Amino acid sequence: MDEQNYKYFGLSQAEAEARLKKDGYNELPTSKPRNLFKIIWGVLSEPMFILLVSCAVLYLLLGNLEDALVLVGSVILVMAIDIIQERKTDNALEALKNLSSPRALVIRDGEQKRIPGREVVVGDLIILAEGDRVPADAFILV
Repeated sequence: MDEQNYKYFGLSQAEAEARLKKDGYNELPTSKPRNLFKIIWGVLSEPMFILLVSCAVLYLLLGNLEDALVLVGSVILVMAIDIIQERKTDNALEALKNLSSPRALVIRDGEQKRIPGREVVVGDLIILAEGDRVPADAFILV
């Protein structure tokens, strides 16, 4: 494609797909979602949890089996609630990230198309209006 056509018609859809395949999606690197074992380990390593388990062990050593079992049961209940909340939080953050991803108005094959910001590739002509977020690193042509 020569430079003049590039300026007026943008990329062809085939070229955009090839660049997307070659360079990948236009996304910031994200951390891997925490698996269940990491969440459990995080809960188990909290100082308050360790203190409560230590108290339960002391109750056992002192022969107070009933109090030790009540404390252990309470700790397990709180741990389960904490794990469930952590999973819900991770899922909510992922959904929010997907919801807030910007969309971009680009010119491809000479036509304006609105695409997800993650599908913007190197060489796309992006049309910006007042209040738009720039969905990628871009050169601004005046």
